[in-house]
Amino acid sequence: MSTPPFRADHVGSLLRPATVKAARRAHFEEKSLDQAGLAQAEDAAITALIKMQESVGLPVVTDGEQRRSFWHYDFMDGLDGFSVVERAPDQGVQFAGIKLRPMFPTITGKLDFPADHPHLAHFKFVAAQSKVTPKISIPGPSCCHFRTDPADIAPKDYTDIEHLTADIAATYKKAVHAFYDAGCRYLQMDDIFFAYLCDPKHRATKVAQGQDPDWLVGRYAWMMHEAIKDRPSDMVIGMHMCRGNFRSTHAAEGAYDAVADAVFNQTGVDVFFMEYDTDRAGGLEPLSLLAKGKQRVMPGFITTKTAPLEEMDWLKRQFDAAAKFAPLEQMGIAPQCGFASTEEGNSLTEDDQKRKLDLVVRCAEEIWGGVDA
Repeated sequence: MSTPPFRADHVGSLLRPATVKAARRAHFEEKSLDQAGLAQAEDAAITALIKMQESVGLPVVTDGEQRRSFWHYDFMDGLDGFSVVERAPDQGVQFAGIKLRPMFPTITGKLDFPADHPHLAHFKFVAAQSKVTPKISIPGPSCCHFRTDPADIAPKDYTDIEHLTADIAATYKKAVHAFYDAGCRYLQMDDIFFAYLCDPKHRATKVAQGQDPDWLVGRYAWMMHEAIKDRPSDMVIGMHMCRGNFRSTHAAEGAYDAVADAVFNQTGVDVFFMEYDTDRAGGLEPLSLLAKGKQRVMPGFITTKTAPLEEMDWLKRQFDAAAKFAPLEQMGIAPQCGFASTEEGNSLTEDDQKRKLDLVVRCAEEIWGGVDA
């Protein structure tokens, strides 16, 4: 088992096989399958997906988020003080031409990370099944603030944004150590709202809520740093950023310029997964703010939103361009996002997904001579 960071990696979520979709439908909608039956279907799917990831040569595997409905809400719903509620269908978050299912996080009490959070057991299952490094991805600290409407925050103390974000950071600090104690040495936090705060529309929404977007960028970086700064030295922290990923659509756009310094130099993160598959992500110039050293960037030139495979020569040219702004030895390759940020999944097949992951590995071998070089 090699040690992260790797040259070949992926963000984490994978398409739900038909067996998992059927089991979740039977459990949650039809009420014809109990929790044990659902877990059995999920276990079998995860075991098969781990073998698939290993078979293409990836040095790191995840459970593909098979036990989740959303990449973020399932984790948040498991925190003390959080509850995710369903509302009218027309209230769903707007993506490009489609609305997300109308699920909304609400803060009902004092925030904390419980000792029995379900994701700890999710990680342990992967660790017991895998021959390579197991990784789990969870939503980053900013998600708990950005995705919660101020009107859905009940505790009066949390009207003070500094108090609220400090408690979020403390909750995540506890989570980091809990995952470490569960055996996790590679923890990824999907802190996508740094990228959202590069989008004028989302910045305007925060201004309308009485919040300064630039202050939020700094505060979100502080939250991440506060959460991970005391992690053990053998624990690697990754962070993923994208502009939305629901059924192959997006929700934001804009270059990283407004957040790059905070992300690279104020968070303390080891590995950065960055969406770079379309012009929505802007240019590569922000990579110049990456500090020389051990931090690694995984530019997401390979898309998970559509099936056609990127050409190897094109990928090499993209890395040649990126190397003008950051050292090639501080880079690796990963897709721009997961394949199924929600259980619906993106518009491609399981075979397409495997080919994309195989391309990640082959690209790492072509450019760096191996997946963990």
